[in-house]
Amino acid sequence: MPRTRSLAWSELKIGILAVVALFLAALIIVAVGGQSGFAWQRYTLKTRFDNVQGLKSGAIVRVAGVEVGKVTDVSFSGAAVQITLSVKKDMQQRITTDSRASIGSLSLLGEPVIDISPAATGTPLQDGGFVQPGRGQAAITDVAASASAGLDQATAMLRDIRAGKGTVGKLFTDEQLYREVNGFVDSAQVVAGYLSKGQGTIGMLVRDPAAYRQLNAALTNLQDMTRRINAGEGSLGQLLNDDRLAKSLSSASGNFDQITARLNRGEGTAGKLLTEKELYDRINRMANSLDQLTANLNQGQGTAGQLLHDKQLYDNMNAAANELRGLIEAIKKDPKKYLNVRVSIF
Repeated sequence: MPRTRSLAWSELKIGILAVVALFLAALIIVAVGGQSGFAWQRYTLKTRFDNVQGLKSGAIVRVAGVEVGKVTDVSFSGAAVQITLSVKKDMQQRITTDSRASIGSLSLLGEPVIDISPAATGTPLQDGGFVQPGRGQAAITDVAASASAGLDQATAMLRDIRAGKGTVGKLFTDEQLYREVNGFVDSAQVVAGYLSKGQGTIGMLVRDPAAYRQLNAALTNLQDMTRRINAGEGSLGQLLNDDRLAKSLSSASGNFDQITARLNRGEGTAGKLLTEKELYDRINRMANSLDQLTANLNQGQGTAGQLLHDKQLYDNMNAAANELRGLIEAIKKDPKKYLNVRVSIF
């Protein structure tokens, strides 16, 4: 009997050692294979998304593309989905309040993962902290939707072109526009032929060396003239560069401004003429009187009017003038006959 008990205890020790060995082996496999370390070497973070794109527990967590943890829980939190992360503690200084979490992918069609951007600023997140969600890379469904929308727009554009809408559509379907473009091309070919043959002004300019030399000489003269103007030479150069002329023009402009101001204030004869209503009325009345006098003269009223219009009065005055001229001539010839002066003394 004692021997039997000794054998049972030996077997029991072997079993205990086997179980401990299996436990240690599993712990080492989990610690090494999962790359997340032991439980005391990890801490918990949380984030939230509106759409997790098929993310499941056990998905990889990466920081700057390096695997640092696992997703431990995916559950609804209101209308959004809350994700619990188990991350290595040595990442705590890299994951701060300025870090952003996004849903990435191991490949274009691979399973989703959580990507966290490292940040050198901000406060490190503690155990149970919340990582703000950010904009992740576009999912394959988003790319497909964008491609589908682009194909729809291309199809609509081709439909409009076939219907003759827009400039390109008219270019493809409008016969009149085609004929006009074709005629324009033919005309351009004719003009190009003339140019190549040296016909016309532009053709001669292209092919005639003398025309080129004349144009080059003209440009040289223009450059020389511009240089002289910039140097202040000649009348135009002095006009542009002489400070005294500029001061004279400025002074003349100032004097003109003073004269204009005096006219506006009604100073001087011209100013009063522009601003004084009484003087304007007097000049207006004088002009009306002159108009009336001219009208009376034209109508033959008064002595001056009759002198202008009465031919008989004109003839009489002309005859009297002639007789007076004859009398003066006679007196000059024989003054004693007409000028007899008698002097008597009482």
